[in-house]
Order: sequence, then C-alpha cells, then structure tokens
Amino acid sequence: MPDPAEPADARAADPADHYFTARPASPSERRPLRVRLAGRELELETARGVFSPDRLDLGTRVLLETVPAPPTSGDLLDLGCGWGPVALTLALTSPAARVWAVDVNERALDLVRRNADVLGLANVRAVTPDDVPADVALAALWSNPPIRVGKVALHEMLLRWLPRLAPGAQAHLVVQRNLGADSLQRWLAEQLGDAAEVTRVETEKGFRVLRVDQLGSTTAASAARA
Repeated sequence: MPDPAEPADARAADPADHYFTARPASPSERRPLRVRLAGRELELETARGVFSPDRLDLGTRVLLETVPAPPTSGDLLDLGCGWGPVALTLALTSPAARVWAVDVNERALDLVRRNADVLGLANVRAVTPDDVPADVALAALWSNPPIRVGKVALHEMLLRWLPRLAPGAQAHLVVQRNLGADSLQRWLAEQLGDAAEVTRVETEKGFRVLRVDQLGSTTAASAARA
C-alpha cells in the first residue's frame, strides 16, 4: 500500500531507485530543502534518487519527536541514512559523539557529507556498510529502515547491525504499522533471544517505534547472524 503521505512524484518513481542510486547528484540535480532538525531551522540539500527528497518524511518525524535524546558520546549509527535527517540530528544533539550515517546509496551519502559540511558537523561519517570498522560498538542506533527492500534484505541488515550495540545500549526503529511493524517486533525478539529485549514504545500517526535494549553479552545475538 502506498504511503499517502508520500509525494505523488516519489510514488510514481521506481520504488527501488532511492535505495541504490550510485551516482552523486550533479549541481543541477541538487535542490534546497528547508527543514527543522534538533530545534533549528536549517537550509539543506536533497535530490531525486534518495528517499523522501522533498520533505522530512512522516516516519522519520515520528522517530525524531518521540525518541529520548541520544548518548552524548560514543558511536551513534543512523542505518539507512538517506539525505541525513537522523544522522544530522544525532550530530547536532551530541557533538562529542561520532555519528555513522550508513547507506548503500552513494547519492545519499554524498548529500549527507555536503549537509554535514554546511552545518560544520565534523563528527559525521557518511559511509557504506563495509566502511564501518569491525571493532565499533554502538552506543545507539536510530533507523527508519528501508522496509521496501524486502523481508530477506531487511532481516539481514538488522541482524548485521543490532548485535553491534554495546551492552546497555539501545536501538530505536520506526516502522509503519501497515508494513509489518508488529510482525517485525516478534521476529526481532525471536532472533535476538536473551541478548536483547524488544519493546514497542510508541504508536503515533500510523507508525510504531520499536526499542531494542542490549542486555549484556552479544553472544546470543551474534549467533543469530550465523
């Protein structure tokens, strides 16, 4: 079912396009976007070929408005960063933290870097998944995950990153209720087992916000990836 909050031009495009665009946007393709993040009115850049290029999408807005402030230090990760609203919010809120903006879309990563530069956010690292060092343990993970990549790809992505939460750390995921939020919550609880607790903490505007609490050793969660 299409998201009724999505602009018509975005719904008409190839639904996979904003996940896999390999070429950074040219100057003529980039366009300004005025948006409020971390309590500040900002002038940023977006472009076609990334998720929700014309506005802050409703799911991300729900995530940013309902999740408590992130840790002030450590490694914070925005999984599926798009043009960067979550990563930029993390960096603005926690300037002493290192923020990883992770995506497979090179156009999105280029936009995050450009937006971070404009804001003077030297603590943002916009990279592909393989470029995050293996020894990084996450103090927090926030994500509006790309549900439409399909269940198999989505599950692989979550089982790759959630076990990298440090003991006591939390992940927050926002998922549209009609796109399987409740079944995803059950699946995560089964897969992560005793290593984590999965809780629905918010329901707002058709979205669920799920919290994953890393309870201690990551052994059980790591085993789920095998």
